[in-house]
Amino acid sequence: MSPKMSKANQSQGLLLFRLNQTQQFALGTLKIRELVPYTPLTKIPHSHPAIMGAATIRGMTIPVIDMAAGIGFKPVTEQERQDCYIIITDCQRMVIGFLVRAIDKIIECNWRNIEAPSNNLGKNAFLTGVTRFDDKLVQLLDVELLLSKIFPDDPITNRAILTDVQREKLKPLRILLVDDSKVARKQLSDALDSINIAYQVTSDGHEALQMMLQAAKERAPIDLLVSDIEMPGLDGYELAFEVKNNPDIASAYIILHTSLSSEISVSQAKQVGANEALTKFDAKELIEAMLRGAQTKQIV
Repeated sequence: MSPKMSKANQSQGLLLFRLNQTQQFALGTLKIRELVPYTPLTKIPHSHPAIMGAATIRGMTIPVIDMAAGIGFKPVTEQERQDCYIIITDCQRMVIGFLVRAIDKIIECNWRNIEAPSNNLGKNAFLTGVTRFDDKLVQLLDVELLLSKIFPDDPITNRAILTDVQREKLKPLRILLVDDSKVARKQLSDALDSINIAYQVTSDGHEALQMMLQAAKERAPIDLLVSDIEMPGLDGYELAFEVKNNPDIASAYIILHTSLSSEISVSQAKQVGANEALTKFDAKELIEAMLRGAQTKQIV
């Protein structure tokens, strides 16, 4: 264990809510701007079936998604709407409203107590983690996967164009990608595959730390770490702190890559030793950050 105290705040807020009568779901509060009671919506022509319409909140027009319908549950009926709430989120460079059937409460949760979901759930399971509160199962929703189904990625943001000189600067780097979201891992992998850059990838912060320690032991340390912030077990803040607090792996250039669109997350990233914090997802921005990392390594 590290002898120093981490500057990362392991205790994170979770908003508990319901999409049906039996299951409890959660979102990290860092993604959430506010909660508002249901408000009349204006239809958006030719939109995804799960998009109920747009709401005008504090002068901003915000698309509102029926979250239950979006993940394959029974859609909210006209009669139910008046008792529902809209969760306004700031995620992946978009302000989006999610209509839910009920809001329960906000709790504090240590991310080390959140477990990764079972691999048996399949590739379309909208979960990034599970935990328990008052002896009840709480499921953390994968907002990135949900948004990717409703707003398919713009191919332009998923590809970067490099000069031959830039590619040669990146090629020698030993790169590790860490993200608990299947969608985010694919975005990261596709971005590097498209420019023919090698990398390793994992969905788990603890595993990432062990991979880095093992690589250092084999005298092939990781040069560049790209990590999500909100992850079960060991989150990105804690991972960054552990890396910078271990002289064997501290030389890694750390980019925290998050769906959170928050100045708070950027500030905290710097506090735990990360070199940069980027908002998902723009391949060009990510590759530019990697090139800055390459520059610090003086690898040509």
